[in-house]
Amino acid sequence: MAAPSLYNLPGVTAVPAAPSLAGDAVQSAAGLAPEASAASVTVGQVLAQSQVEAVLDELDRDLVGLAPVKARIRDIAALLVIAKLREQFGLTVAKPSLHMCFSGNPGTGKTTVALRMAQILHRLGYVRKGHVVSVTRDDLVGQYIGHTAPKTKEVLKKAMGGVLFIDEAYYLYRPENERDYGQEAIEILLQVMENQRDDLVVILAGYKNRMDTFFQSNPGMSSRIAHHLDFPDYSEGELLQITDRMIDDMHYRFGEGAREAFADYLKLRLAQPHFANARSVRNALDRMRLRQASRLFADRDRVLTADDLSTLTPADIHASRLFATP
Repeated sequence: MAAPSLYNLPGVTAVPAAPSLAGDAVQSAAGLAPEASAASVTVGQVLAQSQVEAVLDELDRDLVGLAPVKARIRDIAALLVIAKLREQFGLTVAKPSLHMCFSGNPGTGKTTVALRMAQILHRLGYVRKGHVVSVTRDDLVGQYIGHTAPKTKEVLKKAMGGVLFIDEAYYLYRPENERDYGQEAIEILLQVMENQRDDLVVILAGYKNRMDTFFQSNPGMSSRIAHHLDFPDYSEGELLQITDRMIDDMHYRFGEGAREAFADYLKLRLAQPHFANARSVRNALDRMRLRQASRLFADRDRVLTADDLSTLTPADIHASRLFATP
């Protein structure tokens, strides 16, 4: 059983959290003179101090598509920034509920967006740390009486001060099995989500239809989720953009006709079951690299250049079984 994975967000620790925007320290950080009025703090100054805008820009730059998701993340960031500004006028600000649900098919960027969301929350002072603890059912639910509570509490302890990301969260609830211990984990999560929401943000993720069923069966959980974000599948054009970025990151390139061949491959693959968006694209590229390596390996006496080692040809793509004649 794999242990929960802990992602440390690069660059976060170098930016101080902003638990409040009051006092000389904040005015100085925002570039204001100590005697400046608190009311003079602007949205731009909060963004400059917290560097939240940089995270939003990274989200736009690093992820293809997902326009509705990016817009919703900006809305949440705006809500948090305005809440900070309201404090300057002595306006009562109830800490917003920040628990979320990310619904969508595999490979649509849910984990990546969770990491960026954790950065935003940390830089605005809504979580103490810049980390995400990513888990599945196996990390929370035990196999015998008395096993689930300590497992779940240990995970929560690691996640405190940050974000707990529960992938395929609907597997916690298995009503068909009377001896299943998932409900115990859910009850512990509900208590912590309500009583310690000032120190933990929980993000549930999974297929949309299954998450909808999960919430219908667990109204207590549904009532604690303030933000529901639906992650759409990528279009063919967006998948090609993702492919270009992945190939560039791997220091490969498409040779003449290879990109067109891969576009044909995508059309065929999209018609197959179990397509996982960017994840399936990455798997396809790994197989293409394997075929390219085998092709070069077979020509033992050829003097290879850097261009030979980096170029993917149409033959490396057409060798896929999807192009096989029935």
